[in-house]
Amino acid sequence: MSQLHTIILDTDPGIDDAMALLLALASPEIALIGVTTVFGNSHVAATTRNALNLLHFAGRADIPVAMGADQPLVLPRGRTGEHVHGPDAMGNIGWDAVHNPNQRPLAIHAAQFIAETIMQRPGQVTIVAVGPLTNLALALQLEPRIAEHVRAVVVMGGAFLVPGNVSPLAESNIYRDPHAAAKVFAAGWPLTVAGLDVTTAVRMDNAYFAALKESRSRFAEFICRIVPFYQAFHREVRGYRDGAINPHDVCAIAYVLEPALFAGEQWRVMVLTDGPARGATIPDRADRHWSTPKVHCLTRVDSARLLAAFHERISRAI
Repeated sequence: MSQLHTIILDTDPGIDDAMALLLALASPEIALIGVTTVFGNSHVAATTRNALNLLHFAGRADIPVAMGADQPLVLPRGRTGEHVHGPDAMGNIGWDAVHNPNQRPLAIHAAQFIAETIMQRPGQVTIVAVGPLTNLALALQLEPRIAEHVRAVVVMGGAFLVPGNVSPLAESNIYRDPHAAAKVFAAGWPLTVAGLDVTTAVRMDNAYFAALKESRSRFAEFICRIVPFYQAFHREVRGYRDGAINPHDVCAIAYVLEPALFAGEQWRVMVLTDGPARGATIPDRADRHWSTPKVHCLTRVDSARLLAAFHERISRAI
């Protein structure tokens, strides 16, 4: 078996978040020791409900969930993502309550959970963040030493050499809290960023989902149940055909599992926090202008191998 990765998943479930969470649970190389929630694809009460329900569905109600930020550090909370993910942020399947009444989030804030867990297990914990980065920024404020003691940080966010998806320059997770993103990018910890450069290069379509469903695994059937709303968004707004979608957050988990699927560059990155370019992640490709620490910016992905790996792992899930 490959090296074990001990991760905290910071997330705003979300359809592609659910796919990423199920991929983590279907991968024996990953020990998921906590899920922290943040606003984004919906308000944080809803994303927390979805996280609890996903873990209950997967038979992993033992994994703790800590509820986090419901608004950005500085800016007012803008529009959340129900237009992309459905009124329940889970494909409009009617998730309006926590299914297991015995499941509750922890009594501490997500940022405290992140900070305490890293300090208790120095050099062991990888944070995978696939929503706005508010919880990570708050954790850094609570305990700056986590930057020295985290094993790695993998973020789904940003756009380096490709257009944004919520503005000409900005990707959604960074746009929703650019001040938090600026803190996370400047923290000096071992940070890898899977942005739109790689996530939009990965597409799952009707044929892919049909093949996934043929496996009759519970995880595959659930994904095929929640994805139609997401497919409609990609068809109507992105102009995608044949039911194609970008499984953005899956790429962050895939990087943890198999970094060789990706290639990238070490760049210093400036996050713009206001104006028309709010949320832009601008790399200093000449390495002459910015003074922030370098970040591993993923720019290329072997999409075919990633899709095959996702299919194989989700299909074998009981």
